[in-house]
Amino acid sequence: MLLTIVLCLALIGLDKITKILAVNVLMPVGVIPAISGVFEWKYIENTGAAFGLLSGRQPFLIVVTGVALLAVALLLLFRRPKDKLEYISIILIFSGGVGNLLDRIAQGYVVDFINLLFINFAVFNLADIFVTVGFVLLVIAVFRSESRKKKQEETAGEQPEKASPPATDSDESN
Repeated sequence: MLLTIVLCLALIGLDKITKILAVNVLMPVGVIPAISGVFEWKYIENTGAAFGLLSGRQPFLIVVTGVALLAVALLLLFRRPKDKLEYISIILIFSGGVGNLLDRIAQGYVVDFINLLFINFAVFNLADIFVTVGFVLLVIAVFRSESRKKKQEETAGEQPEKASPPATDSDESN
């Protein structure tokens, strides 16, 4: 449990540090080129969810995110994840969600700063990466768990029946 708390706090702290850097360094200039044609650092105040959806609906986003995070927290507290991949994925999802929720509550928007140039995609932040990677890892963990379960069921079904003991001379005379 202590490890879970430390990991979550470390990831939330890392997200917060990157957002503070974005505010202090990017906000005054707007954009800093990074790798030409690949990505740039771009300061954005996102009042919506992913891709700016539900922009300006902060109370709704706060409630929905809060309820979802409560469910994830309860999952971490009362149902130990089946394996390390599932555990890591849940920590990533929770930490990223908390990082963005704290911004929504404190500021009314989320600071985004990573802009991919090679595709038409929303500007995002580290917390968004945590949630996305966590979700992908969770899907992989679920499929892996189901695959293991199926193999165990197949193996259990293929067990040879108990062989009867070999006949002895006394059995043949009866």
